[in-house]
Amino acid sequence: MNTKTEFITIAGCANAGKSSLLNALVGEKIAAVSGKPQTTRTRITGVVTRDETQFVFMDTPGIHKAETKLGEHMNRTAIESAADVDLILMVADVTKRISRGDHEIIGRFKKNDNVILILNKIDLVKDKEQVAVKIAEYISLYDGFKAVIPISVLANDGIDIVWQETEKFAVDGPHYFPDDKLTDQPERALAAEIIREKVLNLMYDEIPHGIAVTIEEMDERVSRSGEDILDISAALYCERESHKGMLIGKNGVMLKKIGQLAREDLEKFFEIKVNLKCWVKVREDWRNKEGLLKNFGLSNNSTNM
Repeated sequence: MNTKTEFITIAGCANAGKSSLLNALVGEKIAAVSGKPQTTRTRITGVVTRDETQFVFMDTPGIHKAETKLGEHMNRTAIESAADVDLILMVADVTKRISRGDHEIIGRFKKNDNVILILNKIDLVKDKEQVAVKIAEYISLYDGFKAVIPISVLANDGIDIVWQETEKFAVDGPHYFPDDKLTDQPERALAAEIIREKVLNLMYDEIPHGIAVTIEEMDERVSRSGEDILDISAALYCERESHKGMLIGKNGVMLKKIGQLAREDLEKFFEIKVNLKCWVKVREDWRNKEGLLKNFGLSNNSTNM
């Protein structure tokens, strides 16, 4: 059988729904999703093999105005991920005005011949004429889009059309991953992503993006009753003592809630009973310290932990 492959970058401004789209295409949650912008910090690769074709998706951080070294790293990751790919899926929020960031993305990515515009969140638009107006606005900025697809990831509306258009850009080539593989992320990185997502969702207003999660230990064992158990010890890093108190909560209630929701998702993903322990540590101004960024797997010269 002749095999095909396709490398696809999912790019766009912060909070447009890039990670949600990746999870929908892969069929599993491999990237953190929350209502906060800048949820994704590194390039996360999702892999889908359909018949003879293997699709390699790269979910990138949202391009934004960088105010820390972490922000600079996120922007570099997004831009570099668009180089030498077969297709770029530019995701935009159809409910928002076209921003300076959208203009910058189009300016950078239109040099690539193959760009598809994905207008997400159409379920939030009452007057569908507004979708047509938004399409016209984007085409006025760049008329070279190979396709413009209005979708709602939340409602699973239009995902099939994204697949139909994406498949057109596959090229002859080998499969670079096993056919049953979903991501190139190590298990520790996936576990950290799941835990961090719970922090972002539960503490939307209280805690900014100064949260990092590392997996200190991750080992599988057999209990006395013969049950397989995955022991995970996670460290949640924040930038201030006041944030530590909020993460723990009164009588430890918030940290317990984070651990409970994360454990449920971890058990679904790894298909094994999980014993999760979470600790909170303070590292002041870690987002501006290259050494800590590297330790957390968030610098350009490191892999995600």
